[in-house]
Formats: sequence, C-alpha cells, structure tokens
Amino acid sequence: MFFFFFDDKKELKSNEIELHYLSNSISYGMKKTAGNEFFDSNGVLKKQDSKEGSQNEFQEIDFKRLISEKIHKIIYGEKYSNIVFLAGAGASVVGGNPNYGKTVSMIANNIFEELRNSTGNIYTLEELAAQCKYKDGNILTGNESESKTSHKLADDFNLEDFLSRLFHYRPYVPNDGKVKFNETVDKILQLIKDNTNYSYDSKVLKHGALLNFLSNLSGKDGNKFSVVTTNYDVLIEEAGAENNFVIFDGFNFTPLPKFDSNMFEWNLVKEVQNVNTREVEYKEKTFNLVKIHGSLTWEKQDNGDIVRKNKDSITKTDKMVMVFPSSDKFAQSYQEPYFELFTKFQELIKRPNTLLISSGFSFADDHISKMVTQALKNNSSLKLLVTDFNIDPNREWNGDDNQYIKIEESDSKYNRNWAELVRLMDEGYPITFLKATMNSDLVDYLSGRYLNDEN
Repeated sequence: MFFFFFDDKKELKSNEIELHYLSNSISYGMKKTAGNEFFDSNGVLKKQDSKEGSQNEFQEIDFKRLISEKIHKIIYGEKYSNIVFLAGAGASVVGGNPNYGKTVSMIANNIFEELRNSTGNIYTLEELAAQCKYKDGNILTGNESESKTSHKLADDFNLEDFLSRLFHYRPYVPNDGKVKFNETVDKILQLIKDNTNYSYDSKVLKHGALLNFLSNLSGKDGNKFSVVTTNYDVLIEEAGAENNFVIFDGFNFTPLPKFDSNMFEWNLVKEVQNVNTREVEYKEKTFNLVKIHGSLTWEKQDNGDIVRKNKDSITKTDKMVMVFPSSDKFAQSYQEPYFELFTKFQELIKRPNTLLISSGFSFADDHISKMVTQALKNNSSLKLLVTDFNIDPNREWNGDDNQYIKIEESDSKYNRNWAELVRLMDEGYPITFLKATMNSDLVDYLSGRYLNDEN
C-alpha cells in the first residue's frame, strides 16, 4: 500500500483510517470510527510537550492546520503563471441537500420512475432495455422471477452503457415503433437536463468564494485563470455574474452570442492616458470558462452555428449542445464544439508553470484522465492538486468489520485512472490529494484559513 498508519504500539492501523491528505512524502488520516484520533504516516499525532487536559490534546483544528501548511506550500510556494481549475459533478454537490449535484445513479433512478409512471406514449426503461438487448432487459433487482415485480433498478445498471446501446439501436427501430421510441428518448434526454438544472444560491454554494480566491491568486496584468468543467449547469456563470466577473466562455459578445473558440485568447483592456507611451490596463476579475461537455444554455442552429441562450428557452433535445452520459463520449468529443474545447483544455495544461486543481472530478472519464496524465509526463512544471470527498476510491468501508476493504482490479468499481495518478505520485510526479469539497471546506484549505483559526 502507498501509505501506512500505526498506533502507539506501532501496530498497523491503515485499514481503520480514512485518508485526508496524500503526497509522496507524507499522509494524514483520521480513524473512521472515532473522530478524535488523528494519524500521519509515522503514527498517532500528538501535541509536542502536551500535558494532561483536553485543551492540550491533539484536536481536529490541529489536524486541519497541519494539512493546511502542506496545501499553503503548494499554492503559494511559487508564483504560477497559469491557474486551471477542473470542476466535475462533485463540484455541484451540497452535502445533505438533494437539490444539488445529482449522481448518474440518482438520475438513472429518476428516469426509471418517470418512465414507469408516465401516462403518455412512452416505453418503460425495462421495455427499452429489452428492445436494444441491454442485459437482455433484466435491469431490475432480484432474480428473473423476482424482477418482474420489482420496482427498483439493479445496482449494476449503468446509464452510460445503456444510452450507448440505445443510440446504436436507434437506426434499427421498426417503423411502427419509431414515434414511440423517439418520444421516449427525447423524454430521457429532457429528464437528464432537468436533473442537472440548478440555480445558484450563495447561501448554499461556494462557487463565488472560489472564483474570488482564484482571481486573487492569479494576480493582475491580464493573467486570466481558467475554469474547466464537465458540468452542464450554469452555477459558475451565475456565481461569476453575482461577483462581477467577466467570463470568456468561447462565445462572442453579440446580442445572440455565437461560439467562436478564438474568444478564449482575448482579454479586456483600456488605454491609460500617457503622453509618452500607449499603456493599457487589464480588466480585473476575468476568467476563461471551458465547458467541455456542453451547457444547458447552448443550442445548435439549423445553419450549424452554436449560440448561447436562456436555458429555459431551449426545449428541443435535438438542438441541445450537451455530451449526454454514454460510453461514446470519446467519439462525441471530436464533434464541434467539443473538439475545440478539449483542445483548449489540453493547451492550458501544457503551459509552463501551471497549477491544476480538480474538485469533484472522479477521473473515471478515460479521455480527460489521459489528457491529464500525459500533460504530467510531458510538462515538468505542471503541478496537480486533486480534491474530492473521497481521495481513496479503491478502498470501501465495511461497516460490519469496521475496516476498509481493498477493491480488486477485476472489480468494475475499481478506478484505474485514479490508481494511475497514485502510481505517478509515487514515482515523484508533483501530485497531491486532499479530502475537501467545493461547497464545504475547499476554499478554507486553499486560502489558508485554518492556519490562523484557533477553533
């Protein structure tokens, strides 16, 4: 294993420890079943010269302060010329609030229920699975006889694989069933859109605080930071507007903004009146927004142009510009505008002296993960800070035995891309992992709040 934790008796305790920080030099963790036992790679953490009494015991704030010191060295240890923030689905999640950040599994269950309860000319999910031969139609829990009365999707139902099979089957649908089939597919795509349509609320979400932090970190003189996201929602756009940011999202500034990837290269300046020189002053609070899987606000016109509109005005699923979850995402990424957006992401992480921070991105997407690992191998000045609610996804907690169990490589749950990042870290590549989430404590760690916080 790549990290080890011991108790006072030097007995190995790794299987009981939840990982909170991981680098190639040290790890920090907390005992899963006891929130007041803290460890580093060498053993139990204690205050130096501690005396008896709870006020002198090693506490959670001490633990966070130790981790913050490591993060502070990464963030402020050098002056980066390029800051890139990669936001995955987890960046829209708010713990305990079901209105934000729905997982693919949650969306699949909603589609299942909505199709089953629909009164229109719509197939159920089971009927579609049977038609396109996805798992031979056996997508419900229980054995074959039990599944006929079951009203729950099986745990191994994979929405991405199902949609890929469905889209491949579409040209072969019999003529007498095409209308119903197409209406059902439209219903599914609309449900995916509805399930990823959130509104920004600064009382719940911390996107605005993150943007302000990244802006301060990037400095002035036209050094725009970049946010790259796989999310369709407009939380970043709405947070930017609320905090007076100007966003370069690849669209021009006409009344009906049209996609033009060259817009990422532009900046906002004003001339400074000077008799001897023609100086310019860059607009502060600007950033690039690269939505590599499309957006709820993008629509494809009949002439092929892609325009940005109000999200509620886009109702036709065949006009939506979104890479819907499917196993064919890689192929879709070579279509317009996705090719230009992926190219921009690659170009950003190839730049010298770059800091890449990811949040809520599981690295399960092979295409994006390979771009990141290749950039790490070829760009020696690229540093990667991976942040998520779980930075140890290849182990799972067994509540019966009160210990973590290693997920085998043959298991479908095994995250190969994450394991590859850990391997590269062990080889000396500048990769660090931090247990933190966008809408909880990430900005606190990045900004160094815990360094001076006594409580």
